[in-house]
Amino acid sequence: MTHSHKKHPIGGFTTAHSEKDDKRRVNRRLRRKINKVLKEDVEKLEEENLKLTNKDISDVWDFAKDGKQRIDPGSPYYKKAMRK
Repeated sequence: MTHSHKKHPIGGFTTAHSEKDDKRRVNRRLRRKINKVLKEDVEKLEEENLKLTNKDISDVWDFAKDGKQRIDPGSPYYKKAMRK
C-alpha cells in the first residue's frame, strides 16, 4: 500500500474530507419523518404515497463539501493530492 495513489486528479473544493456525516443526518431526518407519518395515520400514507426524498428534507448546498475540482498536474500540490 505504500505505492498506492489515486487514478484521477480530482479533489474537493474545501478542507472537508467527505459528506458522510451530512448524508447520515439527512437520512436520519428522512426516516424519522416517514416513521412519524406511519405511526399517525396509515390511510394518509396511502393517499400521499409518501413521496419524500432527501431533497425534501435538506439542501445539498448546506453540506460540508461544495463539489469537486480537477487538480492541474503542474500545480505544486499535485503530488499531495494524488496520495491516498
